[in-house]
Amino acid sequence: MVSLTAVAGIAVVAFGMVLLPGPNMMYLVSRTITQGRRAGYVSLGGVAAGFAVYALAATAGLTAVFEVVPVLYTVIKLAGVGYLLWLAWQAVRPGGTTPFAPRELPVDSPRRLFTMGLVTNLLNPKIAILYVSILPQFADPARGHLWAQTLALAAVQIAVALAVNGIWVLCAGAVSSFLTSRPAWQRVQRYLMGSVLAGAAVMLGLERTRSAVA
Repeated sequence: MVSLTAVAGIAVVAFGMVLLPGPNMMYLVSRTITQGRRAGYVSLGGVAAGFAVYALAATAGLTAVFEVVPVLYTVIKLAGVGYLLWLAWQAVRPGGTTPFAPRELPVDSPRRLFTMGLVTNLLNPKIAILYVSILPQFADPARGHLWAQTLALAAVQIAVALAVNGIWVLCAGAVSSFLTSRPAWQRVQRYLMGSVLAGAAVMLGLERTRSAVA
């Protein structure tokens, strides 16, 4: 079965990645601010379903597909780099937005909230990269069935991601009020978010280059 070291490793990686501003955080926070915590948690349920889809796909051998057709792996990583850079620019450009900025959004039904949470997560390149290139590295063939290890590691990642995202939903209103009343802090938050996103894109791009060279 999966080792405690692997469990701790994927937990640390999952925690670090969920702290990076991305599509999931932005969707959950914006929905919470617009429609309240209940809407935020319904949306989080959709995000959880998206994680489950990725976990099942990884268990079914998604990584093997990318080993057979490596160009697909490269395409996903390049798309991830581009998407993160676009999010960074949206944050730091003049008039850029922050996930905590109040904005006008239509009121959606619980079904649509859940569906959009699911779709947002499935189209999140950060999560795709996590399951394609990072999570498999913590599975050890010498410790038994790889599918069981993959499911266990995915469960750890999902638990960490849902816990942190749940906190974002819980605190979204308070953080939004704090930033709205303090424009200087809102600018700091936007530039910090943009810097983190750009840094993540650079790291991802360098990792792609190293893999290609190897």
